[in-house]
Amino acid sequence: MELYLIRHPRPRVAPGTCYGQLDLPLAEDPVQVAERLRPQLPANYVLYASPLQRARLLAEALGVPRVDARLMEIHFGAWEGQRYDDLGSALDAWVEAPLDFAAPGGESPRQMAARVQDWWDELCASSPPPAVVVVAHGGPLRSLAGSLLHVPPEHWLGLDFACAEVSRLDVHEWGCVLRYFNRGGQGSA
Repeated sequence: MELYLIRHPRPRVAPGTCYGQLDLPLAEDPVQVAERLRPQLPANYVLYASPLQRARLLAEALGVPRVDARLMEIHFGAWEGQRYDDLGSALDAWVEAPLDFAAPGGESPRQMAARVQDWWDELCASSPPPAVVVVAHGGPLRSLAGSLLHVPPEHWLGLDFACAEVSRLDVHEWGCVLRYFNRGGQGSA
């Protein structure tokens, strides 16, 4: 299977704001982004998207997505919409246990990764199509790519999916090959 992973376009949000499942508007035109990315995609594919508008609107500009809540960004609970500077020492607990910490009322990165893995397992169990395009968020894309490439979760942050760019992985029974990473955006070759 050819797996194309696209992070949503830049959202309209103040720098330094904590957001995960906060449903933010876009700072870029999703139709223009879709036109820029389309040459990187195959002619035929099955399209999946997070329901959050920053991903869904781009997916809709690319085709008719199958929207799945398991592809949403991590939920930061009470931290959603707060400035990181205002969280103060509460951030220390996250730094101490980055994979297992959950903000009040939110979820941990491991919990987010488990729901993304559930989506992937369901897809693979149902005779997956030859090409799949996923429009989602940095967290879910890192966990999916990290898992497929056997990157330890502690190093998933190194998979820095850029906004409005596409990455391709070829998934085989024997493993996964990273074909390209962050291609198709402004300034890309």
